Amino acid sequence: MKPRLFTPGPTPLPERVLRAMHAQPIYHRSEEFRALASRIRTGLHYLFQSSGPVLTLTCSGTGGMESTFVSLFSPGDSVIAVNGGKFGERWVTMARALGLKVIEVRTAWGEDVTAEEILRVLKRHPGARAVYLTYSETSTGTAMDLKTIARVVREHSEALICVDAVTAAGALELRCDAWGIDVCVTGSQKGLMLPPGLALVALSERAISATVTARLPRFYFDLRQALEADKRGDTPWTPAISLVCGLEEALAMIREEGLEAVWWRHARIAAGVRSGMRALGLELFSRSPSNAVTAVRIPDGIAWRDLQRAVDVEGGVTLAGGQGEYGGKIFRIGHLGYVDELDILGLIGALELALVRLGVPLRAGQGVAATQQALAETRLPGEMTHMH
Repeated sequence: MKPRLFTPGPTPLPERVLRAMHAQPIYHRSEEFRALASRIRTGLHYLFQSSGPVLTLTCSGTGGMESTFVSLFSPGDSVIAVNGGKFGERWVTMARALGLKVIEVRTAWGEDVTAEEILRVLKRHPGARAVYLTYSETSTGTAMDLKTIARVVREHSEALICVDAVTAAGALELRCDAWGIDVCVTGSQKGLMLPPGLALVALSERAISATVTARLPRFYFDLRQALEADKRGDTPWTPAISLVCGLEEALAMIREEGLEAVWWRHARIAAGVRSGMRALGLELFSRSPSNAVTAVRIPDGIAWRDLQRAVDVEGGVTLAGGQGEYGGKIFRIGHLGYVDELDILGLIGALELALVRLGVPLRAGQGVAATQQALAETRLPGEMTHMH
């Protein structure tokens, strides 16, 4: 049976990326690799809409986030961190484990934080060195108004704006320079259409300055070393060479489609998924849904393992379950990266069939029809059907 991956990461891999990774590896201390790194640097500036360095680390997105904590701050520094899901919770826990004082801004899972809430916390804690924000909370399918929040932070504070864009980069509108973002982290296995194994860290000049005075212990995740190596077109440690080769191809695909077209495609597909879920009588979990991942409440009387089996074993569709206290209560649909309209229509059809087999009374095609309608209503004039 053909596998159909709809998790929030890893995501499906384009054939072009697979072919690029299957070549023999090149030596990472060669001029050939430095030329490759130079080409990738241009693509990463485009992806992040950033003029500053974007560092490629061999680790997961979590490693990329740890690199920012240990490279920018000193023991006892205070940072503000929003905790509205499993990953916001992780950054709070990590920062405390590393010896930072964390001012935690808690929001209910599925709720987004507002600029007003952040401003109130900033006024109570004017000495905070940074504000850590999760643009797209993967565990809840919730997106925040990053543009507005970043503007408010910049207008009222000198705190660094540090963003987890792990499921946002390459899926949601992201303009690091224009929005005043100092640190932005993503992982390779999301909107970048690669296997897991790379973290990308974009830094502003303010963030680079902070690495000079930071005193937290660090070695592998020392961004100062990564910055020095980056100037040479190099990396401080052995990189995941095959993934880096695939990264060049993935960035080329994003450039060919056009970044704003990529953002628009994700918005249209997300609208189609949400319409399909509602038409099937399913309730969206988030009050501020992300265009990268949709969280859905599991209907009463249906066990997650039964729904999972119905769509996966019988339909080849892999979805993600809930995390933390919402395990068994919600499921999550990843629709970011190498995903197009026909993928989504097939997904909705598979879910519809699975629910019918589990005893949910549905009219044949009602979810697919709603998705088709939403896709049609959000299409730009003259827009192509396929991604490439």
